[in-house]
Amino acid sequence: MEIRKVQVTGGSSYVISLPKAWAKSLNIKKNDPLGIIIQPDMTLLITPNVNEEKLQRTKEFDVDNLDEPTYLFRCLIGAYVSGYTIIKVKSSRTIPPFVRTTVRKFTHLTIGQEVVEESATSITIKDILDPIEMPFENTIRRMYIIVKSMHEDAINVLRNRDRTLAEDVILRDNEVDRLHWLIMHQQNIVSKNLNLAQKMDVTVGKIANYFLISKIIERIGDHAVRIAKNVSNIIDEKINEKVINALASASNFALEIFNKSIESFIKKDMRIANKNIESLTNLVSYCEEVLAFALQQKGKTAISIGYIVEGIKRTGEYAADLSEYVINYLIEDKT
Repeated sequence: MEIRKVQVTGGSSYVISLPKAWAKSLNIKKNDPLGIIIQPDMTLLITPNVNEEKLQRTKEFDVDNLDEPTYLFRCLIGAYVSGYTIIKVKSSRTIPPFVRTTVRKFTHLTIGQEVVEESATSITIKDILDPIEMPFENTIRRMYIIVKSMHEDAINVLRNRDRTLAEDVILRDNEVDRLHWLIMHQQNIVSKNLNLAQKMDVTVGKIANYFLISKIIERIGDHAVRIAKNVSNIIDEKINEKVINALASASNFALEIFNKSIESFIKKDMRIANKNIESLTNLVSYCEEVLAFALQQKGKTAISIGYIVEGIKRTGEYAADLSEYVINYLIEDKT
């Protein structure tokens, strides 16, 4: 740390000199504008980036020696969630069809990514979304609504034997993934541009908690998918109505913990979150009772029901974890 003394000029202006090496490394000259941002802890951030535009970061992928679509897709997602705003796919020869197909899949499954330039040997993808248009809290709420409906419908399949509904639950998980990737993407963009963070009224700590909250909601969505898949396995089997009712009750119990977690987030109420965490013990005990009862079924029915109960229990556990992160978020919000 360099220590520099504050000077007073003109009787009212407080002046401090800038480190020469820093100024030279950024090619700062006389009369160049610099931005000064007051941080929540009252420290000052000095930046040469004085506009509020999103910083442009580029990532390039050479596909000359790449023949795995899944690997390419994962690379594209990795660049997206890392906050790169321009992604270029290039080759020294004609780009093979599977690469173009993978790029189309990527742009369809992500938010704000569009192909802006394309030739025989290169494809340029650009992020056209303004982070300010997609506040973190709005994305969290949308994820919650989708995941909640997924869980409700997965259990409803047990009653109405609707295989199409089970398949729809599984498909909806793509939308949850899209929103979670969006939060990861924006987390990296906003964290690197404190002008933008200030404009969105978020701190680095709050952004980190948004990511953790969205990750847990995404995991709860994964368990809705597992429940739907296991329900599909036994959709043609005869199941005791008491077992179905018990599973529905356990699911409602888990979803109530999930609902309370989101309620505490929306209402900014730590007491609701704290009380909600304590209710998990009752859910775990109830799930154990349901499991013992359900395992009286035969063969694969018992196995699938066991997985359904486990999915319900894990949903409640993740929802309780969510309440803990909501408390962390609210503490950061009040600092």
